[in-house]
Amino acid sequence: MDPGNHSSVTEFILAGLTEQPQLQLPLFFLFLGIYVVTVLGNLGMITLIGLSSHLHTPMYYFLSNLSFIDLCHSTVITPKMLVNFVTEKNIISYSECMTQLYFFSIFAIAECHMLAAMAYDRYVAICNPLLYNINMSYHICCRLTVGVYILGIIGSTIHTGFMLRLLFCKTNVINHYFCDLFPLLVLSCSSIYINELLVLVLSSFNILSPALTILASYIFILSSILQIHSSEGRSKAFSTCSSHISAVAVFFGSAAFMYLQPSSVSSMDQGKVSSVFYTCIVPVLNPLIYSLRNRDVKYSLKKILERGKCV
Repeated sequence: MDPGNHSSVTEFILAGLTEQPQLQLPLFFLFLGIYVVTVLGNLGMITLIGLSSHLHTPMYYFLSNLSFIDLCHSTVITPKMLVNFVTEKNIISYSECMTQLYFFSIFAIAECHMLAAMAYDRYVAICNPLLYNINMSYHICCRLTVGVYILGIIGSTIHTGFMLRLLFCKTNVINHYFCDLFPLLVLSCSSIYINELLVLVLSSFNILSPALTILASYIFILSSILQIHSSEGRSKAFSTCSSHISAVAVFFGSAAFMYLQPSSVSSMDQGKVSSVFYTCIVPVLNPLIYSLRNRDVKYSLKKILERGKCV
């Protein structure tokens, strides 16, 4: 297709999560509640880590960045979804749709690699504790974080750039509640072979490579934990990883189900359910998982609340 061509579609209609009118209002309040908890939880986690010197460590530096990514990830998707629940026609303009796709892709890719960086941090902490301060210095943590965001921007720019080259002249109804890659591709009347190939290649890199990094890290971590003689020591070492394992399982499981298969095989209705997990459920679960199952976070929160009472 000629790069100078533009889409003949100026706006899309989002089909939403359900077509049943009686479910629209209950779903609105459900996802509004989830979004409020997501914002408060992630902002609270970022604030707590920033205010508590006890949490100024690499592990919590990565966790504060994960909270920022989750907050942005959810904000790109949920407000528009909430509007769609209470409007008769769920319209999104072409430019808004591409903007949503771009920022959604950035934070989805960044979350994959941030979880891998957190796994590497736990590997160094448990397997090489004597070299932890050297291997996870402030400069190395900053470089890893910058690398995570750069990978997100590069991947998103490629996806969105090739999406902008497509001509949309079929129906303008997107069978989804936001502008995602596969639901948009099925609407194109241009050849989508390159786009589908890019989705599989980049998704394989951005999902499988972090997943393999996490798996390798935890193989070494498990090996080191099993060599600890005291049951208390093993329990303490494993507790520092359990929250991260829970977050990884939910996020990578739902993302892999959606993106690591061809669009012709993937059911869009199943894809909606899968997407709800990594766009809405994961961002609200992460701060809850890390706060409820982490002694350091509970201790720091208690200290700050006590300090607030004394003022």
